[in-house]
Amino acid sequence: MDKPQKDDLDAHKMSESGKNSGKQPITACLLSAAFFGALGSSFIYGYNLSVVNAPAVYIKAFYNKTWIERYGEPIGAETVTLLWSVTVSIFAIGGLLGALSVTFIIKVLGRKGTLLLNNGFAIIAVLLLSLGEKAKSFEMLIIGRFVIGVDSGIALSALPMYLGEITPRHIRGSIGQFNSILICFGVFTGQVLGLPELLGQESRWNYLFGFLALPAILQLCVLPFLPESPRYLLMERRDEAGAERAFQRFLGKTDVSQELEEVHAEARAQDNLHTASVLQLMRNPAVRWQLITIIVIMACYQLCGLNAIWYYTNGILQEAGFAEDILPYITLSTGAIETLSAIVSGLVIERIGRKPLLIFGFSAMAVFFSLLTVFLNFQDSVSWMPYLSYISILAVIASFCSGPGGIPFILTGELFEQSYRPAAFMIAGTVNWLSNFAVGLLFPFIQESLQSFAFLVFVVVCTLGSIYLFLILPETKNKTFMDISQSFAKINKIPVPSPGQEMELVLSIKPDVNGKVQNVVKMESSF
Repeated sequence: MDKPQKDDLDAHKMSESGKNSGKQPITACLLSAAFFGALGSSFIYGYNLSVVNAPAVYIKAFYNKTWIERYGEPIGAETVTLLWSVTVSIFAIGGLLGALSVTFIIKVLGRKGTLLLNNGFAIIAVLLLSLGEKAKSFEMLIIGRFVIGVDSGIALSALPMYLGEITPRHIRGSIGQFNSILICFGVFTGQVLGLPELLGQESRWNYLFGFLALPAILQLCVLPFLPESPRYLLMERRDEAGAERAFQRFLGKTDVSQELEEVHAEARAQDNLHTASVLQLMRNPAVRWQLITIIVIMACYQLCGLNAIWYYTNGILQEAGFAEDILPYITLSTGAIETLSAIVSGLVIERIGRKPLLIFGFSAMAVFFSLLTVFLNFQDSVSWMPYLSYISILAVIASFCSGPGGIPFILTGELFEQSYRPAAFMIAGTVNWLSNFAVGLLFPFIQESLQSFAFLVFVVVCTLGSIYLFLILPETKNKTFMDISQSFAKINKIPVPSPGQEMELVLSIKPDVNGKVQNVVKMESSF
């Protein structure tokens, strides 16, 4: 081996040792991007999951009043039920449209630009939702729910992508959990503000929707001053200087040649550096099982039954024997336990790993849904049985937030390399919103048919999901995106590169005299 190659090998070894030691502290820039990015995205999604519950009676009364003013007669019971069902469910239709459009928006505007544009949808929705009563138009409420659904569909794809690409791999899971934590905090905030003492009154319910402007405006004030994803800048915009500056700000250090090297190596390993379409992703055998895994995880995320708990908690608790006047405060505790569990998950994810938390979460949900079924069947025979039903509901929520509540979004970003990531999020988002809509549409009929045994359907989903994850999913903790892709090589029946090929790939990237990373040798790779 000649001297230059030997020097490069020594440098590579030093680089590898540096990766395993001296981990950089979390910078204020990275924390700001995670918090304010999630505040204007995930928080708004979570808030809209719960905000319509408290004012439901007042909104229906507004529909009736408007109907009388227009047509001179009260609205029929079936019509008001239909209008309310459309108001609730059209949120998921908007989310589906947002998920389908995110690939095209991201290609034009980038990760950060997409998040900033998305605030426009939030503000339009706020105007429609909060002014609908004054304009005497229930159509404005329905359209507003649709627009805020579009906002949520875009946010749940763009934000996890952005967070995954700006974060060092040793804290990628913890930073990624900001998405889940802010969703839970949004749900909890919607429950708090919906209390009768605050905005859950007939004269104030439109302010519940006006509150949505605050997180959107805060994100608009902060995010423009934070960098774009350096991976996006380098691999898709070919802006190496911009990527270097972005890495320096996010990581809080001047020398980011190692991080640039890693991105260049990933770029070299990809057959196509251009953003792949959904069809290209689905046809590529090298990512087949990654795609199947994301579809399974996202389907389980919605079909595991947590949405059924949120949509029908009040009904479940009423049937369990709790007085109606205390239901808002009991529901508040479910949001609190959800937020707390998400925070704990964020703190331990880098120690325990993604796979164990997912399997534990789904398995525990299966256990507690089974116990809830037993308790609901015996609630009339024992006076204290409703309290066990309530504890089971809290346990189901805590189990969900321990892993399944946030990790699916992290994994969608981790299992795919740069060129396939937007298409993967589009497919994941489509599965997510279609499954969400299916649960809201079908669960009332399942509950009517099976009564207290309805939750056994979710036991089956959670059990099958756990088995699949145990057999197929590799651990992604503290791995590069290239390492994760290679871990699927065997099941995808794709040749794994030899150590010599990997070293050749590293040696094909050398710094020039100015310290910039240059591509020296073009190497075709099969992985």
